[in-house]
Amino acid sequence: MVYLPPPHLASASRPSYAEAYAKILAAHRRSPKAAAASVVILVAPDVDALCASKMLSELFKQDDVMYTIRPVAGHAQLEEIRDELTTAADLHTLIMFNMGAILDLPSPEWFGDFPTSLTVHVIDSSRPQNLSSVFGAGENGDRIIIWDDGGVEHLQEERKAWEVLAYAPEVDSDEESDFDSDEEADEEDEEHDADEDYEDDDSASPSRKRRSLGEGGRKQGKRRKVDQPNRLSREEREQHESRLMKYYRSGTWHGQSAAGTMYILATVLERVDSDLLWSAILGLTYQYITSRISREEYDKYQSIYYDEVARLNPAPPTALGDDLKSQNPDDNSVYASDELRFMMFRHWNLYDAMYHSGYVASKLGIWKERGRKRLTGLLAKMGFSIPETQQPYPHMAKDLKVSLRQKLDQIAPEYGLVELSYPSFMRCYGYRSQPLSAGDAVEALAALLDIAGGTRIEVEVEGARNGGEWFGGGKLWDGGREGRFRDDERENVPPDILAQVVKAQVRAQAGADGKEDSEGQDVQWWVKNFWSAFDALSDIERLRDSIALSMALHRAIIRQGSSIIDKQDIKTFRGHRVVVLTQGPDLPLFVHPGVLSRLALWLVDALRDRVDPTTPAYSRSKRKSLPFVVACLNEKTETYIVVGITGAADFDDVRKNEFGLAFLDAKERCNARTRHGTFDTSVLEINKEDLKVFLATLCEGGERY
Repeated sequence: MVYLPPPHLASASRPSYAEAYAKILAAHRRSPKAAAASVVILVAPDVDALCASKMLSELFKQDDVMYTIRPVAGHAQLEEIRDELTTAADLHTLIMFNMGAILDLPSPEWFGDFPTSLTVHVIDSSRPQNLSSVFGAGENGDRIIIWDDGGVEHLQEERKAWEVLAYAPEVDSDEESDFDSDEEADEEDEEHDADEDYEDDDSASPSRKRRSLGEGGRKQGKRRKVDQPNRLSREEREQHESRLMKYYRSGTWHGQSAAGTMYILATVLERVDSDLLWSAILGLTYQYITSRISREEYDKYQSIYYDEVARLNPAPPTALGDDLKSQNPDDNSVYASDELRFMMFRHWNLYDAMYHSGYVASKLGIWKERGRKRLTGLLAKMGFSIPETQQPYPHMAKDLKVSLRQKLDQIAPEYGLVELSYPSFMRCYGYRSQPLSAGDAVEALAALLDIAGGTRIEVEVEGARNGGEWFGGGKLWDGGREGRFRDDERENVPPDILAQVVKAQVRAQAGADGKEDSEGQDVQWWVKNFWSAFDALSDIERLRDSIALSMALHRAIIRQGSSIIDKQDIKTFRGHRVVVLTQGPDLPLFVHPGVLSRLALWLVDALRDRVDPTTPAYSRSKRKSLPFVVACLNEKTETYIVVGITGAADFDDVRKNEFGLAFLDAKERCNARTRHGTFDTSVLEINKEDLKVFLATLCEGGERY
């Protein structure tokens, strides 16, 4: 087996997370040169992977394991890193967070030709998974270790189909007859040179799947082919192929967060503390607020973390609520709380927090004057005056804050606002800061990852709101420039070695000539953004400062989204809602896939109750959904960034995103020039001239599989 079940499904013959971690430690201690290059951690640019890498780095520090963390933007950069690692003689462990699940990692195209001493650990929440990586045997298969959340246990039919197609011979094939004759001759010499003979025979075989199998799988496959008189019929083969096709083409979805997997590891190792618990909570919250998991899935994991919070932290104070305060200067406790669906309302004013909420927008229609009047009327009916709702929330009258939730429960249902809260968590930071909710922390970290540097954006200065056109407003965000590039200060790595490695990477990416300089500059900003967010996980002052950046980002999203709806820029093509952004002051913001995805999610939330759900032409499911395609022009590169979102018709529900395969199918049928720049298959970069024909081909739908 090359996948690790969670601890509750493990047994003596089926190791789990703790055994895999112990093997990493043993390999590191046996290594003749315990250098940072021997353990490499590759991290995808999302909050879940960020938190997971932080948690694993803390465990490594406790065990004196030297490591290197490398952010990876997408598949193209992953290929570059793979080529670079081929020359790394000390490398024995490669860990991949939120990447690699769909790749055929045992194949020579990825890690099949690496030395047998290398072990690749894949901790990825995205689904589906490549069955060759999950079920493959032999040397190449056994060293690809998938940290599973228990979902593989439900893939028994897919496993049977994959094994039959991988090992069984094909029928009615000239090549197959040659293969059998060669194989019977090889049977006599199998103990001596089975590997070499199999490679010669396989070159004549039409099936590429056999090529990626390891040594053990090949021998077993040969025995089965010689001993089994009944060959696989064509109908059976087509049935198994159809089963695998259904699995891969059902769309993308997400399982247990990578941070949650790391927390289970820490629990088994008996090393959990409030810091690791908080990181796991952030990973789960990120999945929920970005619609990667449904409310049902969220509640399942939230109940587990609720018990962990009660176990690891002191009893909550009696005044638990929005006015929660730290009990002492060193209070870093985590408490359970009910989080309102208002955007960062503890740091904003109440009106703006409600105005920038996707849920409130969908119920009240705030992009119209009538909707804004309804919002004002709701607040007035609750007894909140306009000046009070424009005050920063910490400065509001205490009696209003105390009665806020009660009045919302009484009056908000009249406006259709019936699900205004969800169970979440808050954390205290002593006297350094006010307590921070998990939702606010995730929003701040996501903003840092996307636009901490490399993009000009104005943030509001607290207390300067009513200064008028000349004296109010805010200032340009400069956190990206102020942020320290702290790779030379990592505690667990020799400073001089890693500093030289990272600076060399940045210089290589930046390029020497003018044309490469602009692209390299983008990569450099993205790397700095990652480290800014990584540092903010353990630096509350940096995290608190980035809340203003997140507010500015959400202002731009609501501003752009309201303009799209108000100007009726949403076009309907065969059940799809398509939006193309070509101009506007916020255009440079939306060339970031994360920001553009948030805009698409806001549009889905805002229009869920106002448009009829449909079934796309390429969809395998008969369940209706809200497919949105949002494209934004990147004026520098003359390309469009395209994001596909399959929104659910019901609030807090999630549909599998089928845009990944739909994009690939449309690209092949219209020969558009495209590039996948991220690990999200539903995000695509396409040449400016090819967008129109690509969208037309996409919405027409292809062959139903």
